[in-house]
Amino acid sequence: MIQLLFALLAAEAALALSLLFRTPARRLALLAIDRAKRGRGPVMARTVAATMLLVLASAGYSVTKIRRRAGELGQLTPTDQVLASRHLLEASLMGYSLFLGLIIDRLHHYIRELRTMKKNMEAVTKQSRTLEEAKVGGAEEIQGYQKEIASLKEQVEMLKNQSQKKTEELKTAEANSVALQKQSEGLLMEYDRLIAENGDLRNQLQSIDLRTSHSDGKKNS
Repeated sequence: MIQLLFALLAAEAALALSLLFRTPARRLALLAIDRAKRGRGPVMARTVAATMLLVLASAGYSVTKIRRRAGELGQLTPTDQVLASRHLLEASLMGYSLFLGLIIDRLHHYIRELRTMKKNMEAVTKQSRTLEEAKVGGAEEIQGYQKEIASLKEQVEMLKNQSQKKTEELKTAEANSVALQKQSEGLLMEYDRLIAENGDLRNQLQSIDLRTSHSDGKKNS
Protein backbone atom coordinates (compact mmCIF):
# COMPACT_ATOMS: atom_id res chain seq x y z
CA MET A 1 0.00 0.00 0.00
CA ILE A 2 2.75 2.44 0.94
CA GLN A 3 4.76 1.61 -2.19
CA LEU A 4 1.66 2.18 -4.32
CA LEU A 5 1.02 5.56 -2.68
CA PHE A 6 4.64 6.60 -3.24
CA ALA A 7 4.35 5.61 -6.91
CA LEU A 8 1.11 7.61 -7.23
CA LEU A 9 2.70 10.64 -5.54
CA ALA A 10 5.74 10.47 -7.83
CA ALA A 11 3.52 10.22 -10.93
CA GLU A 12 1.43 13.21 -9.82
CA ALA A 13 4.58 15.25 -9.09
CA ALA A 14 5.95 14.44 -12.57
CA LEU A 15 2.62 15.42 -14.17
CA ALA A 16 2.51 18.70 -12.24
CA LEU A 17 6.08 19.53 -13.29
CA SER A 18 5.23 18.83 -16.94
CA LEU A 19 2.35 21.33 -16.69
CA LEU A 20 4.57 24.06 -15.24
CA PHE A 21 6.87 24.46 -18.25
CA ARG A 22 6.18 24.98 -21.96
CA THR A 23 7.58 21.76 -23.36
CA PRO A 24 6.20 19.02 -25.63
CA ALA A 25 5.51 17.09 -22.43
CA ARG A 26 2.96 19.77 -21.45
CA ARG A 27 0.98 19.18 -24.65
CA LEU A 28 0.95 15.44 -24.05
CA ALA A 29 -0.09 16.00 -20.43
CA LEU A 30 -2.91 18.35 -21.46
CA LEU A 31 -4.17 15.87 -24.06
CA ALA A 32 -4.06 13.06 -21.51
CA ILE A 33 -5.97 15.10 -18.91
CA ASP A 34 -8.52 16.22 -21.53
CA ARG A 35 -9.21 12.62 -22.47
CA ALA A 36 -9.38 11.60 -18.82
CA LYS A 37 -12.05 14.25 -18.17
CA ARG A 38 -14.30 12.92 -20.93
CA GLY A 39 -16.93 10.25 -20.53
CA ARG A 40 -16.74 8.37 -17.25
CA GLY A 41 -13.36 9.82 -16.29
CA PRO A 42 -14.68 12.44 -13.82
CA VAL A 43 -16.95 9.86 -12.13
CA MET A 44 -14.05 7.44 -11.72
CA ALA A 45 -11.79 10.20 -10.38
CA ARG A 46 -14.40 11.23 -7.81
CA THR A 47 -14.91 7.62 -6.78
CA VAL A 48 -11.18 7.10 -6.26
CA ALA A 49 -10.90 10.38 -4.34
CA ALA A 50 -13.83 9.44 -2.10
CA THR A 51 -12.29 6.03 -1.43
CA MET A 52 -8.95 7.64 -0.53
CA LEU A 53 -10.74 10.04 1.82
CA LEU A 54 -12.42 7.14 3.57
CA VAL A 55 -9.12 5.29 3.93
CA LEU A 56 -7.51 8.52 5.16
CA ALA A 57 -10.21 8.93 7.78
CA SER A 58 -9.78 5.30 8.81
CA ALA A 59 -6.01 5.74 9.21
CA GLY A 60 -6.53 8.88 11.27
CA TYR A 61 -9.02 7.09 13.49
CA SER A 62 -6.56 4.22 13.97
CA VAL A 63 -3.81 6.63 15.03
CA THR A 64 -6.19 8.34 17.46
CA LYS A 65 -7.25 4.99 18.90
CA ILE A 66 -3.64 3.92 19.44
CA ARG A 67 -2.84 7.22 21.18
CA ARG A 68 -5.84 6.85 23.45
CA ARG A 69 -4.65 3.38 24.36
CA ALA A 70 -1.20 4.83 25.10
CA GLY A 71 -2.81 7.40 27.37
CA GLU A 72 -4.50 4.64 29.31
CA LEU A 73 -1.37 2.48 29.59
CA GLY A 74 1.04 5.35 30.15
CA GLN A 75 3.26 4.61 27.13
CA LEU A 76 3.19 3.09 23.65
CA THR A 77 4.32 -0.49 23.15
CA PRO A 78 6.79 -1.15 20.31
CA THR A 79 4.03 -2.75 18.24
CA ASP A 80 1.75 0.25 18.73
CA GLN A 81 4.58 2.56 17.74
CA VAL A 82 5.09 0.66 14.49
CA LEU A 83 1.36 0.63 13.73
CA ALA A 84 0.95 4.32 14.56
CA SER A 85 3.91 5.26 12.36
CA ARG A 86 2.56 3.20 9.48
CA HIS A 87 -0.96 4.64 9.71
CA LEU A 88 0.44 8.16 9.98
CA LEU A 89 2.64 7.65 6.92
CA GLU A 90 -0.26 6.24 4.90
CA ALA A 91 -2.51 9.14 5.90
CA SER A 92 0.19 11.68 4.98
CA LEU A 93 0.78 10.09 1.58
CA MET A 94 -2.92 9.96 0.78
CA GLY A 95 -3.39 13.57 1.87
CA TYR A 96 -0.49 14.77 -0.28
CA SER A 97 -1.77 12.72 -3.24
CA LEU A 98 -5.25 14.25 -2.99
CA PHE A 99 -3.85 17.77 -2.65
CA LEU A 100 -1.48 17.30 -5.60
CA GLY A 101 -4.35 15.92 -7.68
CA LEU A 102 -6.32 19.09 -6.92
CA ILE A 103 -3.31 21.22 -7.92
CA ILE A 104 -3.03 19.35 -11.24
CA ASP A 105 -6.74 19.87 -11.94
CA ARG A 106 -6.51 23.61 -11.22
CA LEU A 107 -3.34 23.97 -13.34
CA HIS A 108 -5.06 22.29 -16.27
CA HIS A 109 -8.11 24.53 -15.86
CA TYR A 110 -6.10 27.77 -15.69
CA ILE A 111 -3.91 26.84 -18.68
CA ARG A 112 -7.01 26.18 -20.80
CA GLU A 113 -8.61 29.44 -19.68
CA LEU A 114 -5.46 31.42 -20.50
CA ARG A 115 -5.33 29.93 -23.99
CA THR A 116 -8.99 30.74 -24.60
CA MET A 117 -8.50 34.33 -23.37
CA LYS A 118 -5.48 34.82 -25.61
CA LYS A 119 -7.47 33.65 -28.64
CA ASN A 120 -10.33 35.99 -27.74
CA MET A 121 -7.91 38.88 -27.32
CA GLU A 122 -6.37 38.22 -30.73
CA ALA A 123 -9.80 38.06 -32.37
CA VAL A 124 -10.93 41.29 -30.69
CA THR A 125 -7.68 43.04 -31.63
CA LYS A 126 -8.03 42.01 -35.28
CA GLN A 127 -11.62 43.19 -35.33
CA SER A 128 -10.60 46.51 -33.77
CA ARG A 129 -7.89 47.01 -36.39
CA THR A 130 -10.36 46.22 -39.17
CA LEU A 131 -12.80 48.78 -37.83
CA GLU A 132 -10.08 51.40 -37.51
CA GLU A 133 -8.96 50.84 -41.11
CA ALA A 134 -12.54 50.92 -42.35
CA LYS A 135 -13.35 54.34 -40.81
CA VAL A 136 -14.66 56.09 -43.91
CA GLY A 137 -17.88 57.77 -44.78
CA GLY A 138 -20.00 60.25 -42.98
CA ALA A 139 -19.60 61.58 -39.48
CA GLU A 140 -22.36 59.35 -38.13
CA GLU A 141 -20.66 56.22 -39.43
CA ILE A 142 -17.35 57.39 -37.99
CA GLN A 143 -18.95 57.99 -34.60
CA GLY A 144 -20.54 54.55 -34.71
CA TYR A 145 -17.18 52.97 -35.50
CA GLN A 146 -15.56 54.90 -32.69
CA LYS A 147 -18.14 53.65 -30.22
CA GLU A 148 -17.59 50.09 -31.35
CA ILE A 149 -13.81 50.57 -31.09
CA ALA A 150 -14.17 51.97 -27.57
CA SER A 151 -16.33 49.02 -26.58
CA LEU A 152 -13.81 46.61 -28.07
CA LYS A 153 -10.95 48.33 -26.25
CA GLU A 154 -12.83 47.97 -22.98
CA GLN A 155 -13.27 44.29 -23.70
CA VAL A 156 -9.54 44.01 -24.44
CA GLU A 157 -8.68 45.70 -21.14
CA MET A 158 -11.08 43.45 -19.29
CA LEU A 159 -9.57 40.38 -20.91
CA LYS A 160 -6.07 41.63 -20.08
CA ASN A 161 -7.06 42.07 -16.43
CA GLN A 162 -8.57 38.59 -16.36
CA SER A 163 -5.45 37.18 -18.03
CA GLN A 164 -3.21 38.85 -15.45
CA LYS A 165 -5.37 37.50 -12.65
CA LYS A 166 -5.28 33.98 -14.05
CA THR A 167 -1.51 34.30 -14.56
CA GLU A 168 -1.08 35.24 -10.90
CA GLU A 169 -3.25 32.29 -9.87
CA LEU A 170 -1.17 30.01 -12.09
CA LYS A 171 2.03 31.31 -10.49
CA THR A 172 0.54 30.66 -7.05
CA ALA A 173 -0.38 27.13 -8.10
CA GLU A 174 3.14 26.61 -9.45
CA ALA A 175 4.63 27.80 -6.16
CA ASN A 176 2.33 25.43 -4.25
CA SER A 177 3.37 22.57 -6.53
CA VAL A 178 7.07 23.27 -5.96
CA ALA A 179 6.50 23.47 -2.18
CA LEU A 180 4.60 20.20 -2.28
CA GLN A 181 7.44 18.56 -4.20
CA LYS A 182 9.88 19.66 -1.48
CA GLN A 183 7.53 18.27 1.16
CA SER A 184 7.36 14.95 -0.71
CA GLU A 185 11.16 14.79 -0.72
CA GLY A 186 11.15 15.34 3.04
CA LEU A 187 8.48 12.68 3.35
CA LEU A 188 10.70 10.20 1.50
CA MET A 189 13.50 10.89 3.98
CA GLU A 190 11.00 10.44 6.85
CA TYR A 191 9.92 7.13 5.28
CA ASP A 192 13.53 5.89 5.27
CA ARG A 193 13.87 6.91 8.91
CA LEU A 194 10.66 5.10 9.83
CA ILE A 195 11.87 1.96 8.07
CA ALA A 196 15.09 2.09 10.12
CA GLU A 197 13.09 2.60 13.34
CA ASN A 198 10.78 -0.24 12.32
CA GLY A 199 13.81 -2.54 11.97
CA ASP A 200 15.07 -1.51 15.39
CA LEU A 201 11.67 -2.10 16.94
CA ARG A 202 11.44 -5.53 15.37
CA ASN A 203 14.85 -6.42 16.77
CA GLN A 204 13.69 -5.24 20.19
CA LEU A 205 10.54 -7.37 19.89
CA GLN A 206 12.59 -10.42 18.91
CA SER A 207 14.92 -9.91 21.88
CA ILE A 208 11.92 -9.55 24.21
CA ASP A 209 10.41 -12.76 22.79
CA LEU A 210 13.73 -14.58 23.28
CA ARG A 211 13.96 -13.41 26.89
CA THR A 212 10.36 -14.44 27.53
CA SER A 213 10.86 -17.89 26.05
CA HIS A 214 14.11 -18.31 28.03
CA SER A 215 12.42 -17.35 31.31
CA ASP A 216 9.52 -19.71 30.58
CA GLY A 217 12.03 -22.51 29.95
CA LYS A 218 13.66 -21.90 33.28
CA LYS A 219 10.32 -21.99 35.10
CA ASN A 220 9.37 -25.26 33.42
CA SER A 221 12.68 -26.82 34.39
